[in-house]
Amino acid sequence: MRVMMIGVDMGNPDYAAHYDEFEMLARGAGAEIVATLTAKRDRPDAAYYIGTGKVEEAVALAKSSEADVVLFDQPLSPAQQRNLEREINLRVVDRVALILDIFALRAKSHEGQLQVELAQLQHLSTRLTRMWSHLERQRGGIGMRGPGESQLEMDRRIIGDKVRYLKERLAKLQRQRHTQRRARARGATLSVSLVGYTNAGKSTLFNALTQSDAYAADQLFATLDTTTRRLWVEGAGQIVLSDTVGFIRDLPHTVIAAFQATLDEAVHADLILHVVDAASPQRDEQISEVDRVLNEIGAGSVPQIRVYNKIDTLALDPRIERDSHGTIHKVLVSARERLGLDLLRQTISEYASTVGTHAISP
Repeated sequence: MRVMMIGVDMGNPDYAAHYDEFEMLARGAGAEIVATLTAKRDRPDAAYYIGTGKVEEAVALAKSSEADVVLFDQPLSPAQQRNLEREINLRVVDRVALILDIFALRAKSHEGQLQVELAQLQHLSTRLTRMWSHLERQRGGIGMRGPGESQLEMDRRIIGDKVRYLKERLAKLQRQRHTQRRARARGATLSVSLVGYTNAGKSTLFNALTQSDAYAADQLFATLDTTTRRLWVEGAGQIVLSDTVGFIRDLPHTVIAAFQATLDEAVHADLILHVVDAASPQRDEQISEVDRVLNEIGAGSVPQIRVYNKIDTLALDPRIERDSHGTIHKVLVSARERLGLDLLRQTISEYASTVGTHAISP
């Protein structure tokens, strides 16, 4: 699908990285980027987010580039989205809708698909004001996966009923997970969750540790569905290792809430291994964003050890780093090259010995 990108620099020194990430999201959704437009603003315009002059530029550029859809790198209000679509006469997909679209593309499990549909419907429910009737081209493609066009024609009551149904289904799945965790607790099994920013290499690390073949790729949100495997670790015995959905900056609360059933694996873990892309220039910002989401879902108090991955790209050697009390707080590894995995196993074993019990809180 031919896409025109609109980026808005609000004076954030990290804007270039923000835009690069948005471009990766667009390509991950299957976009062919045919035009780009950048605006600088101190604050969003109430009607269009960008100024009227930039809107005129966007109209001309969309026409000359023969774009099919416009991707906007900031979250838009329903009114801003509607106004832009009326002026440009193309569908406008903001950052939130694009992330949800990729979720719809990548979710493979039944639970993952339910979570994506719930998040999409909640996002769409604020935008049901016949805003789509003015568009000439709205047949499939980016921003239309998942619930898609048929859902856009629903009224609020029908969507409300569907949202309640999905929440009930997900609550049932959440109860099933809770029962499974209680069973693991009775078996005194240590529960370890991999979390991290999207594309930090969690799934590659998961596969390397468990010698399994969970889907892993160099793309944003390669993994949406939680995968759990049992793993024997010398000194810790049988543990349960879970690979979870990656986080990303500006992930809206409704999306996090929709994935609560999946993220509960992190909330109820005995230990979180926070996987960090050691080679990323935005490493510190990504760490902060992951910690923010962990706090939001109630996992901020779970013991955490940071695993700095991709050290092969920095020509670093694997190692364990300890704090002033001698406690491990950082492990440097390369999942792709399988460097430092013995140190990571040692870290899990050492944690298991210090807690003295593998029991999970019910």
